[in-house]
Amino acid sequence: MAEEELAAFRESWREELTSKNDEERLVCAPSSDVPSQSGQGDLRKRYFEDSKYLNTADSTSKLTERECTDDASDTEDQPEYVSIARSLLDGRTSPLLDRIQEERTRRKRQYQNMTNACSKSLQQKQKQQQQPQRKVKKEEELLDQLIQDLNEVNDIPFFDIELPYELALKIFQNLNCTELGRCAQVSRAWRVLAEDGVLWFKMCRGEGYHQEASVSDSPCWKSTLRDCRNSAKTVRSNWKNRVGSISQLQFELGKVLCDVSSCDSFVLAGYTSGDVRLWDTLHWDSTASFLKINSLSANSVPRPQVSHVQVNSSVAAAAYEDGCVDLWSTETGGEPLLHYQSPERPQALALGPDSPSLGSAAGPHVRLDSADDRGYWRMLCRAQLPKTVESLVLVPGRGQQGPLAALSAGDAVYLLDPREEEPRSLHSVYGHPVTCLDASDSQVALGVKRTGWAMHDGGNKIHVYSLETGKPVSSVGDSLGDFTCINLRDSPPHLLVCGNKDRRVRVFDLRSGSSVASLYGHHLGVTSVQIDDWKIVSGGGEGLVCVWEMRMGSKLWEMHNRHPVRHVNFNSSTLVTANIPDDKSPRGACITDDDLTAHRRHRGVICHYDFSEDALSQDHILPICRSDYIESSGYNYNIGLTVPYDRLPGAHPSL
Repeated sequence: MAEEELAAFRESWREELTSKNDEERLVCAPSSDVPSQSGQGDLRKRYFEDSKYLNTADSTSKLTERECTDDASDTEDQPEYVSIARSLLDGRTSPLLDRIQEERTRRKRQYQNMTNACSKSLQQKQKQQQQPQRKVKKEEELLDQLIQDLNEVNDIPFFDIELPYELALKIFQNLNCTELGRCAQVSRAWRVLAEDGVLWFKMCRGEGYHQEASVSDSPCWKSTLRDCRNSAKTVRSNWKNRVGSISQLQFELGKVLCDVSSCDSFVLAGYTSGDVRLWDTLHWDSTASFLKINSLSANSVPRPQVSHVQVNSSVAAAAYEDGCVDLWSTETGGEPLLHYQSPERPQALALGPDSPSLGSAAGPHVRLDSADDRGYWRMLCRAQLPKTVESLVLVPGRGQQGPLAALSAGDAVYLLDPREEEPRSLHSVYGHPVTCLDASDSQVALGVKRTGWAMHDGGNKIHVYSLETGKPVSSVGDSLGDFTCINLRDSPPHLLVCGNKDRRVRVFDLRSGSSVASLYGHHLGVTSVQIDDWKIVSGGGEGLVCVWEMRMGSKLWEMHNRHPVRHVNFNSSTLVTANIPDDKSPRGACITDDDLTAHRRHRGVICHYDFSEDALSQDHILPICRSDYIESSGYNYNIGLTVPYDRLPGAHPSL
C-alpha cells in the first residue's frame, strides 16, 4: 500500500514539474518552431529598442525571471512610483539602479535564449548568409552610437544652436585675450573652449614668443604667455630706467679697434694688429674665441690691418688691407673655412643674415660666394662695375633662391643676381651720389645727396625701390644735410629710420611718406641707428649713445665714450655698441717705443648692455658694483649709479 502511494506521489510530482517547464517555455520562447528570418530580425530589433529605452531610464516596471511567466503584463502597467515604493519597502537604498541592473540581466538572458533557439533551428547555409549581414548591421549600429556620443560631448551651445567643437574653436581663434576671458565667464562649455591650448599656443606665437615650439612643449600655454608678457614688461622697464649690467669687451694686444659686427649673441672685432676675436655674450665675462689668420697674412711683416668684419649665426668673415678675405665657423673657430685673395683693398664686405653667403667688393670688382648642401663653399659669380663700389648689402630672406646683392657705386645702385649675366641697374641719377644703402627682403632704401643745380629740388632725399618690380615705391626726406645711415632691415613694417649730418634722427612712414618722428640730441652727425616697435637707439660722431622712446619722442638716457659710434645693434634684452677711432695710427699711442699695446684712450671700446630680468641677480652683477646695503635700492645694480652726474630733465626719479 505504501509503495502504491509513493508511486502515485512521484507521478503527480513529475506532471507538476513538466507543466511548469512548459509554461516557462511558452512565455520566454513563445514559438518552438523554426522562426523565419524576418521573425529573428523582429526579435533583435525589439531587443535593441528595449535596451535603448532602458538606458534612458524611462522603464516603468520591475521584472524578474519568476515574474516573467505570471505577472509580466500586470507589472508593466504599474506606475513608476509603485515599483520604487516596493523596492524601498524591501530595504534597498538605490531602487532605480537595482531595477535597471535586474532588468538588464533579465533581457540579456532572454535574448540569449531566443538566439539559441533560433540558431538551433536554422540551417548551416542560412547561417553563412546571415553572418555577414549581422556583422554589417552591428558595425553600423556601433558607428551610429559612437557618432552620437561624440556629438553629445563636443556640441558647444551658441545661443539657440549647438556647434561642433572644431567649428566653435575656429570662431574663438578670432578673439584676443580680453575677449577670451569674457567668454570664459559665460558657461562651463565656453570656459573649456576659451582655455583650449591650441588657442593660446597660436596667440603666443603670434606675439613673437616661442616661434620654434610645438603645442606639446608646454602643459599650459595660457600661463606661458602670461609669463612671457611679464618678462617682456620687466625688460622694458629695465630699458627705460637703465637697470642692468654693462661690460666692456677688450683685447689688450689688438692695439686699435678697426671694425665691429654683432649678430644674436656673437660679437666680432678686428684690430690693427691683424687679429680677429669672436665673443659669445651669453655671459658677460666670456673669453674671446681665437680665430687663426691665414698663412699669407700671418707671414707678412708688418701684419696687415683688418678693414672689415661681418658675423651671423653660423659664420664670421674678415677682410684685410692686403686684399685677403677669410671665413670661419662660429662653432669651431680655428682655421678658416674659406680664403681667397682680392686684386685690391676690400672696400665692402657683407654676409647673408639668414643664409651661408658672402659678398666682397674690392675697387670695381665684386665677388659672391655661397655654401652648398654639403657645406662646401664655392664662388657663384664675379662682376665688374663702372665705378668703385662703396657699399654692399646682401638681401635677407632669399632662402633657396640664392644670394642677391645690392651695391652702390658713385651715383648708381645695382642689383647683382648670380642667375643673371650682368648686374642690373636699379637707380642712377647723374650728379646725385648715393650716401647710404640698406635692404630688406622686399625693398631697397638709399640716401641721395643733392648737389649743384639740383639744390633747388628740395634737398637730400631717401628713395625706396621694390625688389620685385625694380620701380620706386616711395621718396621721403627733405633735409639740407646728408643722410649718413639707414636701417630698413630691422625696422618695423612700413617704417624707416635714418640718421643725418644735421644731428637729427628721423623716422618715416613709407605708406604715406610723412615723418613720424624727428629727434635732436647729438652734437655731431648721426653715424648709426636702429629702431623697434617702441624705442630708438642712435649713435653719434661725438661718441654719444642715445636711447629714445618713439611714442613720446623723448630721450630716456644716454652714455658717452671717446671716439665715434660706428656700430649699434640691440635685441629685446641686450645692446651692443662700438666706439671705433678714425685714426688707426695715432701719434703717441704707445707709452714706450717697445710697447706693443696702444694707450686705452686710443683703442676704442666695445660695450655690452644686458637689461634682462636676470641682471638683478647676484651672479650677473659686476663684482665692483656689488653692494652690501640692506636696502633694496642699494643692493640692486643700476647703470645710473655709475654716472650720477648724467641726469636728464624730466627723467624717471630712479635715475
